[in-house]
Amino acid sequence: MKIALLGYGKMGQVIERIALERGHEIVLRKDEHNTYEGLSNADVAIDFSVPTAAVSNISNCFHNNVPVISGTTGWLEHYDEMIALCNEKNGAFISSSNFSLGVNIFFELNEYLAKMMSKLDSYRVEMEEIHHTQKLDAPSGTAISLAKGVIENSAYTDWTLENPTENQIHIDAKRIGAVPGTHTVTYNSAVDSIEIKHTAHNREGFALGAVIAAEWIIGKQGVFSMKDVLELDK
Repeated sequence: MKIALLGYGKMGQVIERIALERGHEIVLRKDEHNTYEGLSNADVAIDFSVPTAAVSNISNCFHNNVPVISGTTGWLEHYDEMIALCNEKNGAFISSSNFSLGVNIFFELNEYLAKMMSKLDSYRVEMEEIHHTQKLDAPSGTAISLAKGVIENSAYTDWTLENPTENQIHIDAKRIGAVPGTHTVTYNSAVDSIEIKHTAHNREGFALGAVIAAEWIIGKQGVFSMKDVLELDK
């Protein structure tokens, strides 16, 4: 499989190593210093860039008939626009706030727990996310996905980084050292607390999940999610 890497920072380099270990070929390493030359030769593209580059990267993939896996966060105000372009070009697309296999299982646990806790008014939910100091967006895309998972299965209607109202989930976003990513969802009451937590030890899990998604999407058309890749709805 021929892969175009859109974004060649630390994550792009880990993805490259894992892709090569799995027998794939890298045909483009796109950063701010080069062009999209070679993109049309790719079987699939993996975008781990920056918010300001994501829309251009994804658009170029659809215009070149290249399926795209995007792990970039912080650009989702343009998500519907990219979905429309994908459908117009009969493309294939997976965008996820987190491609880690463990995190996607964590997403499912979070939704299941939210359904159970929605019946218990004595508990309030709050979230904490910790990432390295180079992460540009806050809260993380993963934390936003976790909050949405609770909102869709409870009476909560929104999330906030500030002081929450009754129907808001408070997200405490911290930037510390070189932490790859830690996410905690806690339900607190006067008598006890229930907590689920995912801790990433390195970038390997994110990179492996992205490469697995890239392998899966070959030959498909449409907009998919990691639930499809991992068959979590079955």
